[in-house]
Amino acid sequence: MSPQLKEKILAVMQYGVDRDESTGFFRVALGLYYLAGLMTKETLDFAELDADFNRFIYHAIGRGHSITSVLQYMSGEKVVRVVESKRFLKAFAEHCDEVPVENIPFLLGLNLGVAKDISKIDVRGPVADYIERQRQLREATDAK
Repeated sequence: MSPQLKEKILAVMQYGVDRDESTGFFRVALGLYYLAGLMTKETLDFAELDADFNRFIYHAIGRGHSITSVLQYMSGEKVVRVVESKRFLKAFAEHCDEVPVENIPFLLGLNLGVAKDISKIDVRGPVADYIERQRQLREATDAK
């Protein structure tokens, strides 16, 4: 992870109004970058990639968190509050323009697909509902 990427994620984190919200903003911004980084034709060294992200997570928000826990968070109900937050969306768009805000539903869907494949969990729920709402909004906008 580049120092610039770390600064961007920490800048998004600053928009949270309390510790819980700031941690949520951090997790989602970081998770979106991680997922967007998977969209490459290059061969990825996941051990090195995950170790790099885990070091940053440990230094930013402390023990007990990892890229795995970030991705788990992003497949749960709490992520919807973050991605529907106007403050988060503004901060993410302003600081993290390499990952367009309109890609968030796709990236969350990618994460759900991976979670389903790995853990065989049922992906229906709040995150899938959010993704569907965003799809409907996009189609309604495109139809105009």
